[in-house]
Amino acid sequence: MKKQSIFTIFILHFALLAIAQRPAATTEYNSNTRFEQMGTSLPTPNTFRTAAGSPGKDYWQQKADYDIKAELDDSKQSITATEKITYTNNAPEELRYLWLQLDQNLFAKNSTSSTSRQSALNPTTGASFNTLGTMAGANEKDYGYKISAVKDVLGKDLKYTINETMMRVDLPTPLAKGMTFTLQVDWKFNIIDLKSVGGRSGFELFPKDGNILYEIAQWFPRMAVYDDVNGWQHKQFLGQGEFTLVFGDYKLALTVPNDMIVGATGELQNAKDVLTATQIKRWEQAKNTKNPIAIVTQEEAEAAEKGKPTGKKTWIYVAKNVRDFAFAASRKFIWDAMQVDVEGKKVWAMSLYPKEANPLWGQYSTRLVAHTLTSYSKRSVAYPYPVAYSVHGSVGGMEYPMMSFNGARPEADGTYSEGTKNFLISVVIHEVGHNFFPMIVNSDERQWSWMDEGLNTFLESLSCLEWDRNFPANGIEPQSIVGYMKIDATKQNSIMSSSDNILPGTFGPNAYSKPATGLNILRESVMGRELFDYAFKEYARRWAFKSPTPADFFRTMEDASGVDLDWFWKGWFYGVEPADQAIANVEWYGIDSQDPTKQKATAKADAAEKAQTLSNIRNKTDIKETVVEADPTMKDFYNTYDKYAVTDGDKKKYEQYLATLGEDDKKLIEEGKNFYVVNLKNKGGLIMPIIIKMVFEDGTSKDVRIPAEIWRLNDKEVKKTLVTTKKVSKFKLDPYHEIPDIDTSDNTFPKEPEQPTRFQAFKQAGFGRGGSGSNPMQEALKNKPAGTQTSGEKK
Repeated sequence: MKKQSIFTIFILHFALLAIAQRPAATTEYNSNTRFEQMGTSLPTPNTFRTAAGSPGKDYWQQKADYDIKAELDDSKQSITATEKITYTNNAPEELRYLWLQLDQNLFAKNSTSSTSRQSALNPTTGASFNTLGTMAGANEKDYGYKISAVKDVLGKDLKYTINETMMRVDLPTPLAKGMTFTLQVDWKFNIIDLKSVGGRSGFELFPKDGNILYEIAQWFPRMAVYDDVNGWQHKQFLGQGEFTLVFGDYKLALTVPNDMIVGATGELQNAKDVLTATQIKRWEQAKNTKNPIAIVTQEEAEAAEKGKPTGKKTWIYVAKNVRDFAFAASRKFIWDAMQVDVEGKKVWAMSLYPKEANPLWGQYSTRLVAHTLTSYSKRSVAYPYPVAYSVHGSVGGMEYPMMSFNGARPEADGTYSEGTKNFLISVVIHEVGHNFFPMIVNSDERQWSWMDEGLNTFLESLSCLEWDRNFPANGIEPQSIVGYMKIDATKQNSIMSSSDNILPGTFGPNAYSKPATGLNILRESVMGRELFDYAFKEYARRWAFKSPTPADFFRTMEDASGVDLDWFWKGWFYGVEPADQAIANVEWYGIDSQDPTKQKATAKADAAEKAQTLSNIRNKTDIKETVVEADPTMKDFYNTYDKYAVTDGDKKKYEQYLATLGEDDKKLIEEGKNFYVVNLKNKGGLIMPIIIKMVFEDGTSKDVRIPAEIWRLNDKEVKKTLVTTKKVSKFKLDPYHEIPDIDTSDNTFPKEPEQPTRFQAFKQAGFGRGGSGSNPMQEALKNKPAGTQTSGEKK
C-alpha cells in the first residue's frame, strides 16, 4: 500500500475525527430493504399472543388425559390396547368433532407417504436389498392401526371417519368451552421391524440369542392439536415432519412377559410387583450415589436372555403434564440409574441397554443424561419431570417425554471407534435435551422442524463442550455450514419451510445445523453472550408448557435483549443467500503536516525514486558525456537550483500556519496517524457483521468489529476508515470464522497466495488411510501383550 497525503493545511481536528467515523464521501448508496421491519410478514399480535412475543392475557390451550391398558405380544410382535381419553375444550368456541392422530398408518400399504415418495436407481451407487425389496413390495406387511371400537363413556358407539393418519370422531353434542368429553378407543397393530422397515420406533431381533428389544412410540391414537393458530392441526403424517401434540396426564398399565424389564414415560407405580427385592434395594442405593448403580446387572440380563417367561407382569406408569408417552421393553435390558440435583430437585437419570452396548453405555450413558439435565436447565428452565431415560436399540436417535432412544453400539469385541464414542455423547445429549424442546417448550414439529431441532442442536453443542472442551461440537460452527450454503438457491429451502417440503438430502442442515449456527452467530457476534443467554432463557420461561410459533420466538429474542434482529431473521431464516464478504482494496492516507522540511524531503525522495527508470539507468553508461557536461557555458541558475531546499519563505509560512492551530490539533499532526479506507463488498447477499483483524508491521494485531447495520444504506459495498498509530501490514476479514463465508480467497489484503492442493502418495490402496470410522482401540487390542487389558475391552 502506498501512502497518500490528502489532508491539506485547512483540515481541522473535528473533520479528521468525522472521516474516521463514517464511510468516505465517495461511497455510493444502494437503496435496499434489508433493515426494514418485518411488519406484516409476522402474524398480527392479539390477546392470545402479544407483540412482545409472550402469551397474551387470553392465551388458551387444550388438554387431553389418557388412561391406557395395553399388552405386548412378544411372540407376534404386536400390541393390543384400549384407552380412555378425557378431552377438555378450553377454546372460546364449541367443537362439533375431534381429530385424533393415527401415526402407525404411515406404514400402511398405499399410504400417501409411500405413494408420494420419489424413488430412483443409480447404477453407480447401486441399492441395498432392503431398498429394492421395498420398491418391489417384498417388505410390505400388515402394518397400521386396526381400530375395533370408538365409544363414549357410556359405551355407545361414536361415528368416526379415518383419513389415513387422521381420524375424525363426531361428537353427539357440541363441546362447549370449559367442558370435557371422554371417549374410548380400542385398537391393535403389528410393531414395525426396524431392520427391514426403519422408523422412529419398533423392534430389533438379536439373532444370536433370539430375543427382541422393543422401542415403542407413536403407538396409540392420540389427540390432534386445536389452537388459536391453525384451528385443527391435522396435516397428514408423511414421515419427515414430526409431531404436534397436546399436554395431559397419562396412566399406562402395560402387560408384558414376566421376564422383561420396562422403562416408560413417567414414574413406576408398582415397583414391588415387578422388581425383585434385590433390585428395589439397589434402587434405593442409587438415590445417594455419584455414579450409576446397576438395578439390573449384565449377569441378570444375560440369564434372562437364556430363560423363558413363566407368565406375565403388568407395569404401571403415571406421567403428569406431558405431551406424549413412549416405552421400551426387553428381557435383554441392563438397567442402571443415579439421581442428579437439578436446581435443588432430585431427578432420576437412567439407562436401559443390552449387553451388546457395553462397555461404552455402562461408562457413559447415564452420566450423560445427568449432565444434559443440569446443562440445559441453566440455559432454559429447570427440568420439571422426575426421570429421564436413555435407551439403546436400533433407533439411531429419537425423543419423547422422559424417554430417548439412542444408537451408538460398540463392535462385538467391545471396542469402538472415536466416532462411535462421539456419536454416543452427542446423540444422548441431543435426544435427552429434546425434553426441553419440544417436550416442555411445545412447538409444532409438523410445521416447523427447526423450532425444536435447531434450538436443541444449538444447546447440544454447548452441552457437549461443557462435557469435554475438546469435543468436536461442529454443529454450531459457521465454517461447518459453508458447504450447504454454497448450494444453488434452487436446491435448498429457507429454514422457514414446512418440514415435509424440505428437499431430500438437506433436512439435516436446514432444520438442525443452519438454525443452530444462526443462534451461535447471534450469541457470539451479534448480540453477545449476556444479552443472548438472557433472552433465550426468557423465551423458554415464557413458553414452558405452552405452544410457541416462530413469531413468538423472534419477538421474545428482541423484546428481552433490546436488539433489533429483523434483518437477521429475514436473511438467515427466510432467505437462502450465502455469506460472502470481500476486501476489494485498501487506501492508505496520512495527514499533511505542512512542515516544509518534511514535505520537500519526501518530494525529493519520491522524485529520485521515479527517476530510476530502465532508460535512465542505461543512459548513465550509454551516454558518455552530455553537451552541458562538456561545455560549462551552457549552464545557468537552474542547473544548480535545488527546488527541494527549504527557503526562509517556506519557514515563515509554516510558522504562520502553526499559530492558527490549537494544542490538540498540533498533537494530532505530531502523532502521524495512519488512515486506512477499507473497501468492503457483500458478494453473497446475506447481511452479516464485519470483523477485521489488522496485523501491524511489528507483529501485533487489533480486531475491529463493525455491526451489520453498516450495510443498511448500501447492501453491496461499503467503505470504512480505520485509524491507527502503527502501520498495518495486513487486513484479514473474519479471522475467527464467525460467519459462514463461502469464499475466503478474497478475505485478506494484500491478497495472500492460495495454499497448494496437496495429495497423498502411497504404494498400495489403503496404506496410511483411516477415516472417522477407524478403530484404533481394536488395533490396540489385537497387538496388546499377553496378559494385559486394553481400556474399553469387555471383561
